[in-house]
Amino acid sequence: MLIYDAHSPAPRCLRMFVIEKGLALPAQTIDVFAGENRQPAFLALNPAGQTPALRCDDGQVLAEAVAIAEYLEELHPEPALIGRTAMERAQARQWWRRVELNVTEFIHNAYHYDEGLARFETRIPVVPEAAAGLKRVARDRLAWLDRLFGEGPYLCGERFSAADIWLYVWLDFASTVGQDFDRQLDRIGPWFERVAARPSAAASRQLLLHALSG
Repeated sequence: MLIYDAHSPAPRCLRMFVIEKGLALPAQTIDVFAGENRQPAFLALNPAGQTPALRCDDGQVLAEAVAIAEYLEELHPEPALIGRTAMERAQARQWWRRVELNVTEFIHNAYHYDEGLARFETRIPVVPEAAAGLKRVARDRLAWLDRLFGEGPYLCGERFSAADIWLYVWLDFASTVGQDFDRQLDRIGPWFERVAARPSAAASRQLLLHALSG
């Protein structure tokens, strides 16, 4: 297998997942800042032009960090980052969907339309006037998520899961591009520091190829 990695939040989500799994997978860096992901060679692998992607042993290529994580969990069920039972998997996916649909997609698009506008305005449709509203929705929905947070240290209670990875990486990214979140949130504030202390959080800041070869 070969991971097509990049300096971007979704690839970092996958890196953190892979590191938590203890997997040693080879990786190739795609320079998204130079637009390598929009060149014919990469588009032949992933017509969506997005990173990360995974070339499987049979030559098939999977895209989307969530789908790749699901696939790797099927192949390497331990340690379980989605779940060991049907209920555990459903719970992780429940939180994963809440995080992605209500918080991180708004951060993502607000970045496209504001802080990352110069990079993306020639690549995708952008709506700069929507950026402030998207940021407001992300803040509101994160407060909503905080109210849903249970008694456990993680989104799925005692279990650290892929949902925690997804939310952590995107909030960490947001904090570097002028979209810092309310650190005083009762649950999310301490949770963020808890996840940031995991070795995989620091290790995933580096491209996977470098992490594996270092």
